[in-house]
Amino acid sequence: MYEYFHDLAFAVFPYIAGTVFLVGSLIRFEKSQYTWKSNTTQLMSGGTRFRWGINLFHIGIIVLFFGHLLGLLTPTVVYSTFMSVGAKQLVAIVTGGLFGLITLVGVGILLHRRLTDPRVRKTSYPMDSFILILLAAQLITGLFTIPVSMGHLDGQVMQQITAWAQGLVTFQTGAAATIYDIHWIYKIHMFLGMVMFLVFPFTRLVHIWSVPYGYIWRAWQVVRARAV
Repeated sequence: MYEYFHDLAFAVFPYIAGTVFLVGSLIRFEKSQYTWKSNTTQLMSGGTRFRWGINLFHIGIIVLFFGHLLGLLTPTVVYSTFMSVGAKQLVAIVTGGLFGLITLVGVGILLHRRLTDPRVRKTSYPMDSFILILLAAQLITGLFTIPVSMGHLDGQVMQQITAWAQGLVTFQTGAAATIYDIHWIYKIHMFLGMVMFLVFPFTRLVHIWSVPYGYIWRAWQVVRARAV
């Protein structure tokens, strides 16, 4: 029975979540473009606390996202010439721990503001609070993996999780079997991550797709001519 639910959660559910993530985002963009935004509430209650929360959240989540993306999908042969698997795991522990805490503080500030500020709460949707709570749970379980990881610094478990992720994206059968015996805290963290992808199209997070990358290279915009 355990093996059945394990395969359901880590062999079937990832593709369900991924399909909903991609197709759901496309459908929402096509059918509900007026909801394709971050729904910022900065004008209702800005201030130092909000700025700290939003900055910590964005800085932390960006580093964590790309750290997980590169860490899971980079083949071992790419980094094995200059870094061992154990060293990679240690880097992941330090980086993930630091930016996990940074992101969690940011999420905590934003969640507290959304639940306690009357004006913000009145204009919020249930999914706005839910996604912050889900993010907090995801971050907490991620931080809880650190003590477990410190107990085995050989990188073996990281290799198992990497093999699972790479097996999924390359549609290999039996990918779920590679993580069958890893600690349950990793599995909870991984499952919550997939839930994040599942609910993504139904949250304000869809605005991530519309990041204005052009701003990086765009020239300065002249708003007012300089007095001469």
